[in-house]
Amino acid sequence: MNKAITDGLLLAPAVFANGLDVYSSGDGTAGSDTYTNAINAAFIPADQDFGGALELIKTQSTQKLRYMGQTPLLPGCYLRITAKVKAISGNLPSVRIAGYPALGNGSRVGGLTEFGPSVQLTSYGKVVEVSAIVGSGLRGGVDMVWGASPVYGHFGLDLTGQNGGVVRIDDLVIEDITSIFLLDMLAQVDVRDFGAVGDGVTDDTAAFNAANAAADGRTVLVPKGVFLLNGDVTFDTETLFEGKVQMPATAILQLRHNFDLPNYIDAFETEEIAFRKAFQALLSNADHESLDMGGRKVYVTGPIDMQAATPERTSYATRRIIRNGQFEAAGNGNWDTVTVTSQATYAPTDPRKLTNVTDVANIPIGAHVSGNGVGREIYVRDKNVARQEITLNAPLYDAAGTQTFSFSRFQYMLDFSNFQSLSKFVLSDIEIQCNNVASGVNLAPSGVTFHMRDCFVPRPKDRGITSTGGGCQGMFIDRCQFLSSEDALNVSDRTSIAINCNANDVKIRDNRATRFRHFALVAGQNNIITGNHFFQGDTVANGIRSAGLIIATQHTGSVVHGNYVDNCFIEWTNEGSVDFCTVVGRVHIKQHRCIDSHPTVHLIDFIPAPP
Repeated sequence: MNKAITDGLLLAPAVFANGLDVYSSGDGTAGSDTYTNAINAAFIPADQDFGGALELIKTQSTQKLRYMGQTPLLPGCYLRITAKVKAISGNLPSVRIAGYPALGNGSRVGGLTEFGPSVQLTSYGKVVEVSAIVGSGLRGGVDMVWGASPVYGHFGLDLTGQNGGVVRIDDLVIEDITSIFLLDMLAQVDVRDFGAVGDGVTDDTAAFNAANAAADGRTVLVPKGVFLLNGDVTFDTETLFEGKVQMPATAILQLRHNFDLPNYIDAFETEEIAFRKAFQALLSNADHESLDMGGRKVYVTGPIDMQAATPERTSYATRRIIRNGQFEAAGNGNWDTVTVTSQATYAPTDPRKLTNVTDVANIPIGAHVSGNGVGREIYVRDKNVARQEITLNAPLYDAAGTQTFSFSRFQYMLDFSNFQSLSKFVLSDIEIQCNNVASGVNLAPSGVTFHMRDCFVPRPKDRGITSTGGGCQGMFIDRCQFLSSEDALNVSDRTSIAINCNANDVKIRDNRATRFRHFALVAGQNNIITGNHFFQGDTVANGIRSAGLIIATQHTGSVVHGNYVDNCFIEWTNEGSVDFCTVVGRVHIKQHRCIDSHPTVHLIDFIPAPP
């Protein structure tokens, strides 16, 4: 009856015929009492059912029998312990398989189930088989789930019930039945085999990392369940998610082998959470320069604070790309513009400050500023609550004195504004479906070479791309489409703007924009604006026309070349200067009416020179 070796592990307990000095009446630990010379135990060499057998008289409320040998336990290994027992005389006890979970130093691992199902003996001479399965994972049929902490166990059985009964016990059998739970042909490692519970309460971080360490190229399986991970987890091999993962914002999940959004969507409960965690991993892993969204659409219920998604950093300057996917604003999401009306004082001698601002604590950073003498794209760049001051992104042209200003914080689907600085970041082949409830992208307050290419921004409520500071320095906007939500409105009733930028060296090339109030307001110097088609026409005869492109700086060396300026004009203004009374320049493009009565203009070359 001696089960010998499984994959190099000695599992079989010694047979009773070899002596009872290795069988304990306690837990089986070193120094515990054995059944050698015990008055209630004897070896019976010729039992008719068992051959050799241990005859045992029950004298304790729980009569223990434990093999003192150390049966090794490995993560992912499942053992079945079996005993055959029959009653001989006296009271009829119940029988159950039991064990002692031990650390490497022999101490008990607390909090674990140490016995299997109990079987009541009902008659004399009838052989009853009892068994239990012990293993690391919470799987169907496992009676004693011990996780990854125990290194070995002392196994045997318990007799419970009334004392005085006499039983005979056949040699114990321990078998490796891991193949029942984990087929070698699948080449998978299951996180449950390393102690993962998946109840949404137990922290399974250590089990996940242990599974990764043991995978050695095999696929890691995360089965059905909700797995709480309070710490960072990295998988270096392919990972298959049948269950879901929950993590705090500070914990990072790195899927290094299959790093793309579809796998994060498989791992997390919602697409929105999955995108946040995938973006966090993108900025935390030097091995991946881009996050492929796999063509998936992410439904967004409110502004995604991109910095809050990766709270471990406030600045980032390594090239990273998000590509190949869609974001869609939920119509019932949290998109309400936050508007605060406050009185403040403006002095041209300090041209980027508002002072004595009432209710300054409630004015959001990044809010759009409007009031008498305020340019079209003026934003709150910073504030000092203690001093009741607001810092603006540009001067006001004619607002000296005290007046009431309105501060409106638009809501952006992708909001980078809480980064202190973000450089060399790229959005490529992305569609940002604003659905007339949200704006598109809000840049960080500082950074260089933000790049948006081959993207669509349909129906932004207020703005397509906004820069409230200097995060647009050296920005590239290439081959994008900005599709207005205000097509049905007359020009004079529109309020949305496709692009706003403040810093120098912006390149806006080969884009198309339809029927905004303005296509772009460019407030920095030395820009290149080429090959764009922007049109803002309506059907109102002799109606108001608005500027398509606004160059809002006094001194510029910008190049505007080869654009299709349709039913609008290019305006060079100094509204971002306190010296507004000095007219620097304004260029209108003469409109050309085609036979079909749709007003258009010719392709133009326009290179303004400094005054």
